[in-house]
Amino acid sequence: MSTNTASSPPQRAAAVTVAVLGFPTDSNSSHLRGPAKAPARIRLAMNDDGSNSFAESELDLATPGVFEDLGDVALREDESDLETIEAAIEAQLALGRRVLSLGGDHSITYPVVRAYALRYPGLCVVHVDAHPDLYPEFGGNRYSHACPFARILEDAGVESLTQIGIRTMSSPQREMADRHGVRVFGPSQLQEACSRLPGGPVYLSVDLDGLDPAFAPGVSHREPGGLSVRDVLDVLAKIPGNVVGCDVVELNPERDIQDMTATVAAKLSKEFIARMHADARRNEEVSF
Repeated sequence: MSTNTASSPPQRAAAVTVAVLGFPTDSNSSHLRGPAKAPARIRLAMNDDGSNSFAESELDLATPGVFEDLGDVALREDESDLETIEAAIEAQLALGRRVLSLGGDHSITYPVVRAYALRYPGLCVVHVDAHPDLYPEFGGNRYSHACPFARILEDAGVESLTQIGIRTMSSPQREMADRHGVRVFGPSQLQEACSRLPGGPVYLSVDLDGLDPAFAPGVSHREPGGLSVRDVLDVLAKIPGNVVGCDVVELNPERDIQDMTATVAAKLSKEFIARMHADARRNEEVSF
């Protein structure tokens, strides 16, 4: 799997189904820095000789046209990054592609979903996390990684938000969830959550701390009692809708143990690419 680090994503042939973009930022992290280093570490894990390029569906991700890694988008680590991220996603969607976004902290999901909601009316969001990230503001920052889904609900125009694995719901976030009709499921409610996953166009956002630290210790906010890797893959498999975009966020390489979490992020990334490719072919959105 090739990589290409670039200051801005180049225009490529439209036959590529999935574009991979890195957003190396952690300026909106509330506790520890480190997630800005994650895209590079995930790429290393995806290309590690200890694995191969096949997804569980037996799709070979090395097949031409499946995906292309366009490298990292140059960010300034200030509020202008919101527009930069949104524009980078818009450029790929305009080519008929789906995008796997590699964070970075979870603040990237707000501008990414804004771009997606404009392209896909009726967009539904599925969010795997330990935290709801629904604070109106956190530490005086409306764009904190604790706030992206509040911003999404306020102005991204999504149809619904389903959150899975949540185990740190605070009162301000519960108020936001109730006000906007968010469906919130804890780890013990996984079966019910999977039975209520949305149809239509679906965007899947996975914060790695949604997994139990036994599977993903390399995160800034470890929260025991979470999901397994297989649980997350089951969520992906059971989404009845058309998966049009995904992100993997909040890997903190400085907290990882022998690249365990980077390996999990790489595994999820491969399976997300395979699912988006399959759904794109099913929906005949890409010319082959």
